[in-house]
Amino acid sequence: MERKKAIDAHIHLDSYGEADRQALLEQAFEEGIEAVVAVSMHLDSSKTNAALAESFPGRVFPAYGYHPEQPVPSEREQDELFAWIRSRHGNEEAFAIGEVGLPYYSRTSAEAEGQPFDEAPYLDILDRFAALAAELGRPIILHAVYEDGAKACRIMERHRVKKVHFHWFKGDEATIGRMISLGYMISVTPDVAYEQEIRRLVEQYPLEQMMVETDGPWPFEGPYEGRATVPQMVHDVCAHIAAIKQLPERDTRERLLLNTREFYNL
Repeated sequence: MERKKAIDAHIHLDSYGEADRQALLEQAFEEGIEAVVAVSMHLDSSKTNAALAESFPGRVFPAYGYHPEQPVPSEREQDELFAWIRSRHGNEEAFAIGEVGLPYYSRTSAEAEGQPFDEAPYLDILDRFAALAAELGRPIILHAVYEDGAKACRIMERHRVKKVHFHWFKGDEATIGRMISLGYMISVTPDVAYEQEIRRLVEQYPLEQMMVETDGPWPFEGPYEGRATVPQMVHDVCAHIAAIKQLPERDTRERLLLNTREFYNL
């Protein structure tokens, strides 16, 4: 039987226990995962992912950034992170910018509780990351859902960022159409097995602009209830995408794999 192959296009590798990471990766590679894209939360997270990429050359592709669902870093902290990223670029290392974006869940939670929330600093730092991605010619990985998707699109367009990847996207028809026309990529998580919103997105979005991810160690429900999230779960995601699009599973897997290789130059 032909071996399944896939790439996990978005995982928080550094969020797994330090003692567990090597075994997690070795098992994943043994089970057909060619590589993982390891996204970062902040500078320390970025440094950990850089070290993991050095330990697993060609198998761990790092992305450096600042996750938006946390307080905005100070200007000094931002400058330190951006200088560090530029130093990696100066060393001609392979990496992307991410995970960056806008704080939808933090903002809406604060608003629901009647708390003030200033989105402006988040828009400013995303603008700065987009400018950096355009300047360095790097892919950018976005956390921007629902109405934040349109805001992120405007920023990406303004800076003419060429390679844009919306991870675990949810949004309205107009934004989805805009993302498709701009050539932006999305990645689909294991919740495609049970979330109608994600299944509808898969129906609409071109297979040629799609990748698969786990966002591990984020836990999933449905058939994955109580299971630790591992990169191999993207094999299931590929199968669900093929079924939803009514395409041969082998062809679908090959297309998703090629999309990710080409987007990240793996």
